Amino acid sequence: MNQRRNASSKSQPTKPLETKNPDISKQEVYKSQKSNFFSSEKNIFTLCLAFRIVNSLLIQTYFNPDEHWQALEVAHRIVFGYGHLTWEWRKGIRSYFHPLVFAVLYKVLALFGLDTPWFMAHSPRLLQALFSAVGDLYFYKLSNAIFGNSVAKWALFSQLANWFMFFCFNRTLSNSLETVLTLVGLYYWPCMRASPSKAPLVLRKWGLAIAALACAIRPTSAVTWVYIGLLELAVTRDRLKFLVLEVVPIGALVLGLSCLLDRLMYGSWVIVPLNFLKFNFLSSGGDYYGTHKWHWYFSQGFTVMLFTFLPFSIAGSIKSKCWKLSGLIAWVLIVYSVQGHKEFRFVLPMLPIALMFSGYSLSVMAKADSDSRRKGSSDSHMKRPSKVGFAIFFLLATNIPMALYMSLVHQRGTEDVMIYLSKEAQNQKVKGILFLMPCHATPYYSTLHYDLPMRILDCSPSEEKGIPDESDHFMMDPVSFVSTLMTNGSLPSHVVLFDSEEQLLRDFLISHSFTEIRRFFHAHFKVDRDLQASVVVYALAN
Repeated sequence: MNQRRNASSKSQPTKPLETKNPDISKQEVYKSQKSNFFSSEKNIFTLCLAFRIVNSLLIQTYFNPDEHWQALEVAHRIVFGYGHLTWEWRKGIRSYFHPLVFAVLYKVLALFGLDTPWFMAHSPRLLQALFSAVGDLYFYKLSNAIFGNSVAKWALFSQLANWFMFFCFNRTLSNSLETVLTLVGLYYWPCMRASPSKAPLVLRKWGLAIAALACAIRPTSAVTWVYIGLLELAVTRDRLKFLVLEVVPIGALVLGLSCLLDRLMYGSWVIVPLNFLKFNFLSSGGDYYGTHKWHWYFSQGFTVMLFTFLPFSIAGSIKSKCWKLSGLIAWVLIVYSVQGHKEFRFVLPMLPIALMFSGYSLSVMAKADSDSRRKGSSDSHMKRPSKVGFAIFFLLATNIPMALYMSLVHQRGTEDVMIYLSKEAQNQKVKGILFLMPCHATPYYSTLHYDLPMRILDCSPSEEKGIPDESDHFMMDPVSFVSTLMTNGSLPSHVVLFDSEEQLLRDFLISHSFTEIRRFFHAHFKVDRDLQASVVVYALAN
């Protein structure tokens, strides 16, 4: 009888569990589906890649000259035979490692006949979107390894929602790739795990190799890896093996390959990390491009990057008590604060780490809300929105407008003008271009993608301090400078300048048969100079 009863029960379909609160049942099903989604790395990567592709297409503004001049311009010269090399390449303080990544992309585009204006302008950021998605995936994996799955999900939300990551991560800066390598590398270091002794030591070799690669691309990345290396040295049992059999051979191998690559590209032996160290740290050469107060990263730079995530990151740092991560952020910010020349992008690799703490804080809030729902009744839950719901709304409402404004509106004129000139050049309407604006204010041949004479104002640092460069001379007396320039050379077919200088040069240009043909919006407010509201294009009358 019992067997028959059991058999009968097995043959019947399982009925859904009856609960007094159907809303809770639906929530549990939703949570289960969400958990299943995040259990697959493929799903996470697909989500991040789709997001970063859209992200890359929405970036249509100009942020930092190095995005074009130290990566794409060099890559364009390698593949197509023309492009401008800035003074850094003559001094040998830049490695070809990073530009060659985009040189491969340009070569593929050329082979398939896809080197059109649209692809030349957008494909580099689409490639960076792929790298960024890898960084997002490893950011999730690192968060999961340190804090668990719940924190990892909220950390990924913080990473994708943060305005500065949206604005900067997909740009073709060496700092962006450095950030990706930092996230991947940190995942493989045992000292970053919750239980370092349980992590396979083979992971450490991968972590060392990626750290060395990051330093080859940006020598200043060593600031991060010195901290991590010392942390690993403190927790590992086989310190001598770590130093002699891992750090030395792996570091020497990557450095040797990097030097061989630069030897091939430069045509002579150039030790880029040494030259970089001499210029930026021993001689403070970076100060030529401006300096900030010692506290800038703490009071403005990193604070602005975190934006409204700041209180969540601070709370998460305190609650998690993960001092090795907090120490890493503090160490990097302090070391970079010693240098006079400071930029947002320099500390980009630390932003995801801070956002990980924001994820921890949001996870704690979500758990508290979940606990209160279990204790309270269904009706009271419906009347009172959750704290984490308020937090999500607040973060999205503040970061989305900021991300879209900075990516689509602020300082877009210098990008738009080069895309326009590229199309005009393809139609044989441009013979030569003179840029009467601060140097490196626009993209160059990598966007124009047409071999014709172009002239920018030089701003190479002088061996002696205090000597103004060509760009400075122009800004001091635009009319006199341009008059001398055009008297001593042939007239270009097009002149590009900001409206602030155009007001001073309009009569001069008209008197030399130039007429305004296009005007592109650039910015609503000034950044570090007078307001550059628009970019103006003048053309020589036929």
